Amino acid sequence: MRIFELKQKETINSCTCKSMGCPVDVEFDCKTGQITHLIVPGPGRFWGFFGRDCEFCIPWECICQMGDDLILVSIEEDKCLKKL
Repeated sequence: MRIFELKQKETINSCTCKSMGCPVDVEFDCKTGQITHLIVPGPGRFWGFFGRDCEFCIPWECICQMGDDLILVSIEEDKCLKKL
């Protein structure tokens, strides 16, 4: 799978049954070459008109399953929220 294909999949949190959005980036370990985190934009400020001030940094270990059109994760959203 290419990163382009990964960006087109919707991320669903199985703990809350809510959509988190689509990944925009990945983090990887330069030494091992393995992907360590998926980066998903966080909630927008004031209905998304004024940009975003945080993002979800989802550890690769929290991914339960990847389907054709979605990524199922199991994580507490407040623990993976990262300020920009």
